[in-house]
Amino acid sequence: MSQTTIASTGATIDICRFATHAAQGRWVSLFASLVIMAGVGGTYIFGIYSREIKSSLGYDQSTLNLLGFFKDLGANIGVLSGLIAEVTPTWFLLFIGSAMNFSGFFMIWLAVTGKIARPKVWQMCIYICLGANSQNFANTGVLVTCVTNFPENRGVLLGLLKGFSGLSGAIMTQIYLALYGNDPKSLILLVAWLPAAICLLFAYTIRELPASPMQITVQEPPQLKETPSCFGDICNKPTRGEDYTILQALVSLDMIILFISTMCGIGSSLTAVDNLGQIGESLGYPTKTVETFVSLVSIWNYLGRIFAGLVSEKLITKYKCPRPLMMTVVLFLSCIGYLLIAFPVPGSVYIASMIIGFSFGAQFPLLNAIISELFGLKHYATLFNVGQLASPLGSYILNVRVAWLLYDREALKGLKMKKMNKDSVKELTCIGPRCFMLSFVILACVSFFGAVVSIVLVMRTRDFYRGDIYKKFREEEKVVDEVEIDEGGGNTRENEGLLIIERTRNLERRKKCMRQKWRRLVVLKEILTPSVGAVCGNDKLSKALVL
Repeated sequence: MSQTTIASTGATIDICRFATHAAQGRWVSLFASLVIMAGVGGTYIFGIYSREIKSSLGYDQSTLNLLGFFKDLGANIGVLSGLIAEVTPTWFLLFIGSAMNFSGFFMIWLAVTGKIARPKVWQMCIYICLGANSQNFANTGVLVTCVTNFPENRGVLLGLLKGFSGLSGAIMTQIYLALYGNDPKSLILLVAWLPAAICLLFAYTIRELPASPMQITVQEPPQLKETPSCFGDICNKPTRGEDYTILQALVSLDMIILFISTMCGIGSSLTAVDNLGQIGESLGYPTKTVETFVSLVSIWNYLGRIFAGLVSEKLITKYKCPRPLMMTVVLFLSCIGYLLIAFPVPGSVYIASMIIGFSFGAQFPLLNAIISELFGLKHYATLFNVGQLASPLGSYILNVRVAWLLYDREALKGLKMKKMNKDSVKELTCIGPRCFMLSFVILACVSFFGAVVSIVLVMRTRDFYRGDIYKKFREEEKVVDEVEIDEGGGNTRENEGLLIIERTRNLERRKKCMRQKWRRLVVLKEILTPSVGAVCGNDKLSKALVL
């Protein structure tokens, strides 16, 4: 074989190795994450296809808002996906999310198009909750993986990822108009198959990369000296920024304050977004204009997420400004948008759509980043989903128990003025600015209260943010860089000695971590009753539930 052929073969092998290395790198994983997040916005365009569900199935506004609540419930209850993420790889999460998304929204499409018998309301609630819950599996797999791979840039990264998630509503709307035209029933079908296909396509691309090229295997069995109660360390919390257990975080005052603020802020925003279609209808806007409102919310949702991630990160690194302060500003801003709908003037809904979309989007990356900074990354998959539980609770109170009751009351008043009753019309429809005036005044007051509560968190965490919150991640990255240089043969004897010391420390840390995990597992087996064990079925899952 000639030297030219050998050189060509070697070059081809090098190119293949480089391509394989690049495909397995964190940047390709980030690209795949952005694509997946750009396709999970089926719940954000509920305002477009909700009217089709309402008219096709003959629902009144209260029933439609009940569906909206179950949509929000499914979209924000991600604790199950977080617990599954503790014990399974990312591709498994994406597979589950893909199946749930297609199953839920495809059943809704079958019902709306009349291809199956008209489902009962509780069945439709299950369908939309199942479809909406699928995005938690995509969010958990993508966000946790990317934050683990880029810990020092989590604010910017979360803003980008959640930004693409918010923009996905506008992307889906344009794809729907290009493929199906003005047919809202086909939009439901698109929401069913497109996100599922994207998740399946990139399932094996999303992966956590090891923090260090060293692979240390500990063969020594852990020595058990004591078995403390699994609840004994709940009150013995670590300092902010260190890894909390799940129970430690749940009973933390910081988490409670953040939960209340999120319930007021995101709960109000979800209520406004879900009723956007009915708001446009009540004010006399045509269908195309209502779709414009929805697109504006989606686009400004994206801008809010990007802005919140970038600006809050800049304020932290340069000015040591607490990230919760950004949350406070965003909540105060949202009050203006609600008041513009409560007291509408010509063109005010356009401005309100932009403000509400911006403030709605900005809250998500801030919430996720604050949780990762205050409570660590060890149980981040579960904790950020716990934080999002405040959203459906706030949505239920403000949307189901406030907005739709007031809307139906105003609609009945209108019928009474026409000397008609509810049985004489197919669906209750309210026309006029009074339909949502009182409910949006209430939303503005609730958001203002949430902003005041978040100020308390700002005061509690200001000393924490004055420090270097990313110091430990920079130290770990420095060690990784030194190890990579060492493997390339570029170290002196002095550096080699330092690396040996650092490797020994890492080994001791891993041994200590394994002993702690083993103790907790043994304690868990002693405490859990057979019935609880039968429900959990998996020791690792049981450990995640308790610890």
